[in-house]
Amino acid sequence: MEEKKIRVLIAKPGLDGHDRGAKVVARALRDAGMEVIYTGLRQTPLMISEAALQEDVDIIGISILSGAHMTLVPKIMELLKSNGQDQIKVFIGGIIPDVDIPALKAAGVDNVYGPGASTEDIIRDIRASMQ
Repeated sequence: MEEKKIRVLIAKPGLDGHDRGAKVVARALRDAGMEVIYTGLRQTPLMISEAALQEDVDIIGISILSGAHMTLVPKIMELLKSNGQDQIKVFIGGIIPDVDIPALKAAGVDNVYGPGASTEDIIRDIRASMQ
């Protein structure tokens, strides 16, 4: 019996045009046996929540370097909740000041990764969140 693969949506919200990190993480997750959907650049919170619904994902990985995380991420979390997608785990990577992490976690974010985060740690945390 084949085990269900973890489905991950990698999203780049807002005007941030730097996606190298998102692509590195997407490739690492794919190489770890997960199904990965990459939304591309400049997605709105609504586009991200709709893609998560259409793709029936287990995890959303948000890559954000623009500094708009305290506006965009709570909106994404709100849309997921209103769509009945509370079960989706949300991870954030990017330039996130330590002072903002408690508020993001209070909004429902499962984990936050800064620059230099290990892809092995991200893979381990995603797998652990699905058990």
